[in-house]
Amino acid sequence: MNNIFRATEQFLRTVREDLAKPHRFAFERVGFISIRAMATNNTLVLLADGYHPVLDNDYLNEPTVGAMMGQEAIRKALNIALFQPVGLFHVHMHNHRGRPKFSRTDLSEQFKFVPDFFKVRPNMPHGAIVLSYDQAIGQVWLSPKTVVSISEFNTIGSRTSHDKI
Repeated sequence: MNNIFRATEQFLRTVREDLAKPHRFAFERVGFISIRAMATNNTLVLLADGYHPVLDNDYLNEPTVGAMMGQEAIRKALNIALFQPVGLFHVHMHNHRGRPKFSRTDLSEQFKFVPDFFKVRPNMPHGAIVLSYDQAIGQVWLSPKTVVSISEFNTIGSRTSHDKI
């Protein structure tokens, strides 16, 4: 299956600008992107719908990781999925150009909270995305136990770009 994440240039610029802001103790910022999804026989299109930053007071002071969300951040994200017909993608940024990678911590932490989104919105895909200054990678969870890579990131704007992974 071809899994495509699609967002406008302005949307991604806004997300990157927010994620680049300093935090008083976290080394990086995190947030959630809500998506709408469309599927055909062999293609799943994930359309960026909204950006939901984790608020400053919803971070835990945990110096062993770049950023640690508290339970309140997770509860707020779950409420977005509960009250809107959207999937949720955790997002953060690695500060470099080129293709980013999920760290071991990124991967292990996803398994702790992404499956919870299926408890409130079981009919939508959920997942995680890592941005760099100019590229992205991601994973889409089709169910609490089925995780696949996002194969393409499409940026739509004054100039359309197409990054096939």
